[in-house]
Amino acid sequence: MATGTRRQEQEPEQRGAGGEQSSQSPLENGIKDGLTGPEAPVNGRQLGDGRRQGYLKYVDEEQLARGLGWFSIGLGLAELLAPRGVARVAGLRGGTGLIRLMGLREIAHGLAIFSQGRRPTEAVWSRVVGDALDLACLGAAFASPDNDKGRLTFATANVLAVSALDVLCARQLSAGDGTERAERGSVPVNKSIIINATPEEVYAFWRELTNLPRFMRHLESVTWTGEGRSHWVAKAPGGSVEWDAEITEDRPNQLIAWRSLEGSEVDNSGTVRFEQAAGGRGTVVRVELDYSPPGGAAGALVAKLVGEDPDGQMQVDLRRLKQVIELGEIVVSDGTLLGEGYSEQRPAQPLGVGVGG
Repeated sequence: MATGTRRQEQEPEQRGAGGEQSSQSPLENGIKDGLTGPEAPVNGRQLGDGRRQGYLKYVDEEQLARGLGWFSIGLGLAELLAPRGVARVAGLRGGTGLIRLMGLREIAHGLAIFSQGRRPTEAVWSRVVGDALDLACLGAAFASPDNDKGRLTFATANVLAVSALDVLCARQLSAGDGTERAERGSVPVNKSIIINATPEEVYAFWRELTNLPRFMRHLESVTWTGEGRSHWVAKAPGGSVEWDAEITEDRPNQLIAWRSLEGSEVDNSGTVRFEQAAGGRGTVVRVELDYSPPGGAAGALVAKLVGEDPDGQMQVDLRRLKQVIELGEIVVSDGTLLGEGYSEQRPAQPLGVGVGG
């Protein structure tokens, strides 16, 4: 078996047929930080940019617009029917006529969102204008010594948070097309890694699906049910989720494709490819997954924000797979600083680069 993949990823491609060295480095060939593909970050700035783009990927602007519509109607009714209570919460003293007018405006925004169909772009932009008016009124309220400054600050912070959602939704509605909406309906995952083993060895390990919980830390169990079908149990917030899947394509030592069966709690499909690395130095494992999380787009966005999205999980799981196949176990050291130790594997890198930056 060849030398370890850490050395493979650091060395440039060595000589072709004429004995000359390749002019491309591993980074230029798309191998970055133990991963392959242009999506792999090579410094902290790129990682931060990728995360910001990742948040937008999980936002379904149509669902968010409907949520903002219900929020407008609910807030508007509160301002219209209980203006004194709203004023007290916001720290305002004096008349309630302006609050009632704001309530009517909020109700109008909500009704406009629902009346404009699936993509209420104009109605959401009108909410942005309304947010600006609310902020202007709150700013003016700070000038009055009779108002409660602490509650005013709290109310202003809440309006700013809602304004950020309104602007995000309005921009997505304005810029998105049908293809982008389809992509945001599910979570795409595309990760790769080089493992110091032959394609036959890696394929055989993965093809025995009961091995998957050994390196996929969110999987509790995978059991065969016959005829290429299997039953999966995975950890989820507040419990676990289960689904049945079937293998749709199986090319020994090359590719395994699967999809979940109809009615599953978790809708997913994907492929894993096993390719000989350049110069016979190990196997490139490429995983492509299309995943629709429980809770839809909102659940996917929350998972992304707390670091539990499928894209990040797969990156960690592939590093664990590499250790299981190459070393027979997942190595934990005193230098493992993230999360629960071995469950958060990452390659060594200078301070300020990658997840630890």
